[in-house]
Amino acid sequence: MAGKIRVVVAKPGLDGHDRGAKIIARALRDAGMEVIYTGLHQTPEQIVETAIQEDADAVGISILSGAHMTLVPRILELLRENGAEDLLVIVGGTIPADDADELRKQGVAAVFGPGAATTEIVEFLRGAVPA
Repeated sequence: MAGKIRVVVAKPGLDGHDRGAKIIARALRDAGMEVIYTGLHQTPEQIVETAIQEDADAVGISILSGAHMTLVPRILELLRENGAEDLLVIVGGTIPADDADELRKQGVAAVFGPGAATTEIVEFLRGAVPA
C-alpha cells in the first residue's frame, strides 16, 4: 500500500454515544491516517458500502449498545459478499471477553475495550495494514 492508511470509523445501530469514536478518529488522523467517520446510526450495509467506496484499508467499529454479536457478524458477512474480506476490521466498545473471542474467531482482527490507549490502536493498525 502506498500512501496513508485509510480507516472508516463507524457507529452501527442505535447507539447514540460517539465520544469514543470521535476521539479515536482524531487520534488516527493525528497519527497521519486518513479517517472517514460515518456518523451515528449506520446500518451494516451503509458501513460496508462506505468502506468499499472509500477504498479503505480498515474499518473501526465503535459499539456500546450491546448489539455487537448481531451487527459485527453482519458487517463481516457483507464484506465477504462484496469481495472485501481483506479489509481489516477492528472493534471497540464494551465487549465481554467471551464475545471478543468469538468476534475474533469470526474475523475481527482486534477488540479494544474501554480505556484502551489511542496509541495502542494506532500501533496495531500500523502493524496490521500491509505496507
